[in-house]
Amino acid sequence: MSRLDRQSFLGPNSDAILDAATIGIVGLGGGGSHLAQQSAHMGIGGYVNADPDIIEDTNTNRLIGGTLADVVVKRRKVDIAERLIRGLVPNARIISAPDTWLTAADDLKLCDVIIGAVDGFQEREQLERFARRHLIPYIDIGMDVHDLGKGGFLVSGQVILSMPGCPCMRCCGFITDERLAQEAKKYGAAGSRPQVVWSNGVLASTAMGLLTQILTPWYPDPPRFVYLDYDGNKGTIIPNKRMTLLKDHVCPHHPPAEAGDPLFDVRTQSFTPRPVTPAERAMWWRRLWNRLLSAFA
Repeated sequence: MSRLDRQSFLGPNSDAILDAATIGIVGLGGGGSHLAQQSAHMGIGGYVNADPDIIEDTNTNRLIGGTLADVVVKRRKVDIAERLIRGLVPNARIISAPDTWLTAADDLKLCDVIIGAVDGFQEREQLERFARRHLIPYIDIGMDVHDLGKGGFLVSGQVILSMPGCPCMRCCGFITDERLAQEAKKYGAAGSRPQVVWSNGVLASTAMGLLTQILTPWYPDPPRFVYLDYDGNKGTIIPNKRMTLLKDHVCPHHPPAEAGDPLFDVRTQSFTPRPVTPAERAMWWRRLWNRLLSAFA
């Protein structure tokens, strides 16, 4: 048996598909470190990892793969993620960006899926807009802890799958102008946000399930829009009611005319034909998007 034999139910050539796939992970703290670890266990071969931070002592309650020795030498989070991945996939194709994800934009354009594990609403909206423009599925995860006063604390979070042409994070009410304005007022004074390892793990595992449904032939009808609510106090993840309400909704915030690189000039490009990989054949959402574009033509 190979180390991946027990996931052979994911479908014919699933090992090759996962090895050929490239994912982007933006944010390699509590949630993103789980994603890096689980992706490597699954056998995913390509990574674009972006995070500007180094590990600190307060990260060690949740950053998977990080050690106290890493704190001493001020190791970068992208380097910890790469070490974690190579422990399972020695020949992994890894691009590490120890800076904001914008510095890795050209590499992220080539990803099959981008997963965001960031804190702010503004960065989430920018990531989703980038992914939509380049026809890349975007999965968002995040958690928060709310002080209920005498009622204690509420641990909550979300997992959202945003696919080209389908409802976006504005459509489902997760990102609003009011939230962006409130965040802007608090910018620089919000302080540290409470985080715990188990809730990040639940959200990351849920995101990995969605990623696997998208990439492999395992799931007969991969989801096109997902909005899941996490209640850490009850230990539940349930569909948000908007999933039903927006089932056949066409996103008005990211029209087909906004797809593609605004700086792309076909006259400067050279093209070399190459064989289509199993992973590319599996990218069904690109065929769906092309049909959508034809409908608007």
